[in-house]
Amino acid sequence: MSEIFTVGLDLAKTVVQGHRADGTGRAVLRKTLRRDQVLELSGQLPACLVAMEARGGAHFWGREVGKLGHDVRLIPPAYVTDAVRGRDRQA
Repeated sequence: MSEIFTVGLDLAKTVVQGHRADGTGRAVLRKTLRRDQVLELSGQLPACLVAMEARGGAHFWGREVGKLGHDVRLIPPAYVTDAVRGRDRQA
């Protein structure tokens, strides 16, 4: 039986930060990818939930990653910003 993964993608202009978690939410892998590596890596993963902030290129990436069999969710920017601010306050 394969593990269920959740993948978070932080899209930027030249690189994409990838964060993969197991079924319990524990971080399994964090990786910096060039934009041309995103689809290559996504194609190697088993079908999973892929979340990214709904902004500039997210709809394009969501369609492309979705074609590979993943369940793509776009998160409103307000929710992503709150999570980052909360993490900064705790540090």
